[in-house]
Amino acid sequence: MLNAEVKDGEILPPTIQRLMKGYNKYLRPFFDNGPVTVGMSLDIASIDTISEINMDYTATIFLRQRWTDERLVFEGNKSLSLDGRLVELLWVPDTFIVDSKKSFLHDITVENRLIRIFPNGTVLYALRITTTVACNMDLTKYPMDKQTCTLQLESWGYNINDVMFYWTRGNESVSGLDTLQLAQYTVEDHYTSVSEAVYETGNYPRLVFHFELKRSILYFILETYVPSSLLVVLSWVSFWISLSSVPARICIGVTTVLTMTTLMMGARTSLPNANCFIKAIDVYLGICFSFIFGALIEYAVAHFCTLTSTDSHMLMYSHHLHDLDDEINGIVTTISTHSAALSRAKRRAAKEQAAASAPPPSSTELTITPSSPSGSEPKPGPAQPKRTHWCITALATLRKLLRSLNCCTVENPHHIDNYSRITFPLSFVMVNLLYWTYYLYF
Repeated sequence: MLNAEVKDGEILPPTIQRLMKGYNKYLRPFFDNGPVTVGMSLDIASIDTISEINMDYTATIFLRQRWTDERLVFEGNKSLSLDGRLVELLWVPDTFIVDSKKSFLHDITVENRLIRIFPNGTVLYALRITTTVACNMDLTKYPMDKQTCTLQLESWGYNINDVMFYWTRGNESVSGLDTLQLAQYTVEDHYTSVSEAVYETGNYPRLVFHFELKRSILYFILETYVPSSLLVVLSWVSFWISLSSVPARICIGVTTVLTMTTLMMGARTSLPNANCFIKAIDVYLGICFSFIFGALIEYAVAHFCTLTSTDSHMLMYSHHLHDLDDEINGIVTTISTHSAALSRAKRRAAKEQAAASAPPPSSTELTITPSSPSGSEPKPGPAQPKRTHWCITALATLRKLLRSLNCCTVENPHHIDNYSRITFPLSFVMVNLLYWTYYLYF
């Protein structure tokens, strides 16, 4: 209807001039001293970004407000579509977005406003707005989480005695979400509600739009879960490598640990640095890191047991050699003792024969027989058996002491790898079952 820019003082069409005559845009409409009822509807054009770091989302919306102003009643059956810049001549609700961090009205090629006046005085006022709204997120189950965000519309200066807000069609007042395509989310549910905001200055009308977002986990499975699981499986390869291949097993263990650390750091770059909760992805990465680090520790334990077992076998071998030496020495000593006793017996027999054939000695001669205690021949004693018994007792005591010191020694360190080939995969599968069951169903 208007072909040129309308400013104060310019000539308006007759209908608009009649409507604007005596019209005060600074006074709200009055209906029997009651509040003005403002109906609202939304059309979600797009949700551009959802940031977990800043905990907000950016959306472009079409906000439509309807109210009735008896001062704008005119005759006719057609509505008047006015230039958006004419809104400066009319009273409009002071609606604002409660949790908005920043917002702007699109102005290309002109300000995206719509003013439409109906014959009964109803005014339709539409705006195209892009706003960044705060959304408190619970990232405990990230990336298997569901977030409920809100868009709250409230009157800034008029309380519930002056203005009342309502949704024009209930839950159907918000459209556009059914065809909305998001990168990492799907809109599961949305609904509307009406409430009041209580402040020190009074109670103010508020409309709330709730929508529930469910995160798509496929991206995180391919980006984080599968690589971390494969790193755990790669760490198990060392169980099939010989314990003597120290460089190979150390290389696999250290490489998997460092790679897992890098993966954990990369997974946290898109999340808040300072948060008060442990996320589900942190739990899984911690589990994988524990299994990888455990595989590295397993080799350290197995290698240490190998060295300990080798030293123990060498010590036992040296003890066996010592026992054999003692037995040989005992046999040699016994043989030499029997030989000496036999030679002494032969000498005694020869002396007895010589004495029998010789004349009897005189009374003054002192005869000293070999069997006499005062004779020149030494009397063999039982000293050697006592020494052998003392050595056997000492060796038995030493063996008991060695057994007490080596009670925790693994007889065959290769069994550690054999057990690890079974226990590590089974444990990892069981932990995965518990993890996915808890975070998906609880």
